[in-house]
Amino acid sequence: MADILTNSKARRDYFILETFEAGIVLHGTEVKSLRAGKGQIADAFAKVERDEVWLYNSYIDEYSHGNLSNHAPKAPRKLLLNRTEIRKMAELGKVKGNTIVPLSFYWKNGKVKLQLVVGQGKADYDKREDMKKRDSEREMKRALMHDRRGR
Repeated sequence: MADILTNSKARRDYFILETFEAGIVLHGTEVKSLRAGKGQIADAFAKVERDEVWLYNSYIDEYSHGNLSNHAPKAPRKLLLNRTEIRKMAELGKVKGNTIVPLSFYWKNGKVKLQLVVGQGKADYDKREDMKKRDSEREMKRALMHDRRGR
């Protein structure tokens, strides 16, 4: 499972409640741009509309060797999930404060897949607590490594 694009903001800004794996409807030039790693999903989000899930605000750069039939970089893209996953996602997404955001694009059996998460927004103090926890864990690892080298 090789990541193509990742959303580094998602884990920092949201408590992850549920994860889903979705297929995505792409045109040929979009796949070629993703293969080159030219895209961005930091500001992207998904919505459930009429029993379909759509990805908005994702940016896939135009293919450099494309012609007039090149794709639109910020076009909404349809996501492929089964009906029960869509219903579950719609229920979780309706709750106030919850958002459906993409975590990463990756290859699976030659196809582009998208890992979606339903997340609840973190407050600033939650983010600071996470940073403190990470810093203390990093300090403990450094101390352990230093102790091992000293022996």
